[in-house]
Amino acid sequence: ESDQFLFSVDDETFVKNHLREGLTLDASALAELQRQSDTRRAKEKALGYLSLRDHSSGELYEKLCRTFDAPSAAAAVAEMRRLGLLDDERFARSRAVWLAGQNKSEREIRFQLERKGVDRDIVDRVMDELAPDETEACCALVRKSYLRKLAGGEREKVLAALARRGFGYGAAKEAVERCLLELEEEREDFE
Repeated sequence: ESDQFLFSVDDETFVKNHLREGLTLDASALAELQRQSDTRRAKEKALGYLSLRDHSSGELYEKLCRTFDAPSAAAAVAEMRRLGLLDDERFARSRAVWLAGQNKSEREIRFQLERKGVDRDIVDRVMDELAPDETEACCALVRKSYLRKLAGGEREKVLAALARRGFGYGAAKEAVERCLLELEEEREDFE
């Protein structure tokens, strides 16, 4: 007979299974208690994560797997979906709109969503709906971060910077040309 500590059981699992001090359980009953308790804790942890911000199913599962086994994490994700607290399409839509507002390229938005565990079909659907204006995003980015370089004649460096951020050449070129025109008009206004 051993008085070693094996694992702790959360209160709900304790009450639900009518546990009491001195109760003897076999290995399979102990394993089932641990599974129930781990799943319960994973659900509580999932609620904690979701109380801070929206997550995709894949992202939440990955975070939960850092602490819990895969079945407990999967059960918690399934429960959050059942409760309507987890919706990958809603998450993808709001994240894509936010990223577009940060002047991210369509390629960067897709990459970020897929990195968060959003299914490619959902990403495609959301991006088709959003249809971000790449040229306008490029213009905003040039105005915000690259106008001084552009005014200094470093057109190719600005185009390269936009390419590194995932913008296509056509959109970047058009944005640079627009911003060059704006710079020229400003110069004429001051003369």
